Amino acid sequence: MSDAYERERQNNSRLAELSNKVSALRGVTVDIYDNARAQDVIDNTSDTFSSMSTSLKGSAGRLGRMAASGNKVAILKLSGMIVGGVLILWFIWGFIF
Repeated sequence: MSDAYERERQNNSRLAELSNKVSALRGVTVDIYDNARAQDVIDNTSDTFSSMSTSLKGSAGRLGRMAASGNKVAILKLSGMIVGGVLILWFIWGFIF
């Protein structure tokens, strides 16, 4: 009877070890999944900023051509956008710091 009890205790001990290893493996798997998801978000964000910079360059080029043509309304629009952009950045800077 003592021998059966000892084997049962060893089995329980090994089952607990196996359970701990499975839990650790599950944790590693979840970490890998989270890392892959975060990398996907970073890639999407990079693509978004890239397309936004291309769009801003095109808009700035069109505004520059309008201002170069001597149109006073275009010059006022351009200066208003620049002043507005600086004010927005100033408020954001003040809000963060």
